[in-house]
Amino acid sequence: MESFTVLMLRAMDDYLEQELGRRFRLLRLWDLPPDRRDDFLRAHAGSVRAFVTGGGDGADAAIIDALPCLEIIASYSVGVDRVDLARCRERGIRVTNTPGVLTDDVADLAVGLAMATLRRIPQADSYFSGKKVGIIGLGRIGLAIAKRVQGFDCPVSYYQRREQTHPGYTYYPTVLELARNSDVLMVACSLNEQSRHIVNREVMEALGPKGVLVNIGRGAHVDEPELVSALVDGRLGGAGLDVFADEPNVPEALLELDNVVLAPHMASGTHETRTAMADVVLANLEAHVLKKPLLTPVV
Repeated sequence: MESFTVLMLRAMDDYLEQELGRRFRLLRLWDLPPDRRDDFLRAHAGSVRAFVTGGGDGADAAIIDALPCLEIIASYSVGVDRVDLARCRERGIRVTNTPGVLTDDVADLAVGLAMATLRRIPQADSYFSGKKVGIIGLGRIGLAIAKRVQGFDCPVSYYQRREQTHPGYTYYPTVLELARNSDVLMVACSLNEQSRHIVNREVMEALGPKGVLVNIGRGAHVDEPELVSALVDGRLGGAGLDVFADEPNVPEALLELDNVVLAPHMASGTHETRTAMADVVLANLEAHVLKKPLLTPVV
């Protein structure tokens, strides 16, 4: 496997980079001066068979087409919304992600953001127990959130495209209805064209001046200008945010509000989880080289 060439554009995790370098031939583009990177990439493009990327960077058609021998993209994240999956399918390029191993950390932060926002922990205010919690997307992370908030005697409701059998959880067929019946609305779905701006002005109005929005999904799930306006005007009670529309940039107005708790997209940022995510990336790459089934295939 030492001859199998893997490309990374930027540093992401020391353990991941160390193990990639030990097991494969790793090209670290960020080690080069910026003015040499394009030439280096053109010179080595024909040897690159795997591309390791993060959820924030993804892989667009330009980088995919620049690598003629690319066989697999291993995303060091759950979200693959920034990977051009259609182009990958056209080229027969496999795509993997890292689901499951970060579920608990993300769910922990979601509940922490809700508590910090409702309790106004920086200001020591309000309470969380018993609040009606609505969850957009009852997948792995959504279910983990639901289990946690039940420990605070919070009734759980949810929305997703299809109703599932979850005794004790109330299903609403629209996000608007979910918001009307929630004190806290948590975004835990994947990002696609259907879920982009799934939390819009109408949903925020339904959540109301006492409601709290928590987003640990993707920034584009929420209409950010409308969110800022609703918070400033008092039409929305508060927000706990781990993700933003134009990361790493955060709207200046959010930084000035005392009804907002912000985190720097760190939901899966514990040492244990990042190591587990790296192990999934490595296992997928090794499975591909050995022509074994991929652990977490997306494409």
